[in-house]
Amino acid sequence: MCGCRNVGGADRVVRLLIGIAALVLAFSMLRVMEGAALGIVAAVVGVVMLTTAALGMCPLYLPLKLSTCRPTGK
Repeated sequence: MCGCRNVGGADRVVRLLIGIAALVLAFSMLRVMEGAALGIVAAVVGVVMLTTAALGMCPLYLPLKLSTCRPTGK
């Protein structure tokens, strides 16, 4: 199962929106460039959300055996 996609379309869109929002907040209000802890956390969350959206795979879903992908007709 490793390396397979487990993040479906709607899940990817939500992750994309959360990732963008977290990064905007981190850089505009939470002072990530000044080293503020909350800004750093928001930036990390944003990067993780964007990465999992881009790859279509969430490592946290693997041990939980979760998937938001629609089953293919194989």
